[in-house]
Amino acid sequence: MSLAVTSMVALAFLIPLALVVRQLADDRAMTDAERQATAVTPVLAITADPAVVEQALASTSGRVAVHLADGSVVGDPRATADQLKAAQQQRRAFTASLPDGRVHLQPVLLDRGRVAVVEVFVPDGELSRGVAPAWLALSGVAISLVLVSVLVADRLGARVVRAAGALADGARRMEEGDLAARVTPSGPPELAEAGGAFNRMADRIGQLMASEREVLADLSHRLRTPLTALRLDSEALGADTSATRVRRAVNVLEREVTELIRAARRELDHPEGDRCDAAQVVHDRLVFWSALADDQLRRWTLRGTERTAIVPLTRSDLAAAMDVVLGNVFRHTPEGVEFVVALYHMPDQVVIVIEDGGPGIPDLEAALRRGSSSAGSTGLGLDIARRAAESAGGSLVVDRGPLGGTRVQLRVPTLLEA
Repeated sequence: MSLAVTSMVALAFLIPLALVVRQLADDRAMTDAERQATAVTPVLAITADPAVVEQALASTSGRVAVHLADGSVVGDPRATADQLKAAQQQRRAFTASLPDGRVHLQPVLLDRGRVAVVEVFVPDGELSRGVAPAWLALSGVAISLVLVSVLVADRLGARVVRAAGALADGARRMEEGDLAARVTPSGPPELAEAGGAFNRMADRIGQLMASEREVLADLSHRLRTPLTALRLDSEALGADTSATRVRRAVNVLEREVTELIRAARRELDHPEGDRCDAAQVVHDRLVFWSALADDQLRRWTLRGTERTAIVPLTRSDLAAAMDVVLGNVFRHTPEGVEFVVALYHMPDQVVIVIEDGGPGIPDLEAALRRGSSSAGSTGLGLDIARRAAESAGGSLVVDRGPLGGTRVQLRVPTLLEA
């Protein structure tokens, strides 16, 4: 933009100046021709002797010729017969064009109505003498101005670009989950203000997330009081099979509450905070839900949890996704309907499959829309599982499985397999 604007300004001045310089050179040459013609006029007023006139012409530039009244010519004439006749008849000075220049004709009135004509020839080279160097000088000045303006604009632009690039880099790091990303406000006042606003926004986000995690930890901690009461009640149930199952469920619930508190307080940038062993999580969640499955006489199957499968999800996020899908099985299928949980190890991802033998979901597409449910629930369960998978770069697929009911596939990239 600086190059274009400066070039237009330079051309706006350069073109008129170049024309003025050329006109000045032309006017200078013609003024000099008029001066030479005027210098010869007094000689013709005194004498018409060709020898005297020729001697007077010796002091001129050599391009002066005199047409005497008797028709004789002194010097080297260049004007045409028509131009000479026009000067004698009109009896006024004028300039006429020739193929290689111009000629200035100045008539001189003598006695008895006689007319002599002084002719001064000006070649094209004389008309443009000094124009080319002047044009070169003007072009050099214009180019220098353009280069200087581009250099200044580049330095100013680089300052703006560096500030904008730093701000974009900070936003990109924030997008990638680095809540410690900050920028040094720099550049023009507007960008410096944007950088300061970005830092304040990042501080505010960090405070909000820390507050949210503390609230979650506090809420989780409040669960310990009723959980303790539940444990005491379970201890008083006796030693039969049902009591043992209840106590086992209470132990699992207590471990999950503890994990929830620990996950809520974990630092976001902890190198191990965003990964877990999917096989262990799947196994633990099925153990938790197996007590209810046994009560409802549901046959269940677990496969593929023998090998470690590290995925880029926190344990609590993956457990929450498992719970909402397994919870849907118990809520939306009749008691006694079997279900299968399987974990498949792919080269670059882990696929967790939960399928049941129930009636299935009538509208699979609507089931994945947040808040949409055909069974009278909140419609948030599958959306929670979907967002958990997508946060790790995976996806959630819902279709019908071999058992005839709903099949949910949680596909998550794998970080390590052992």
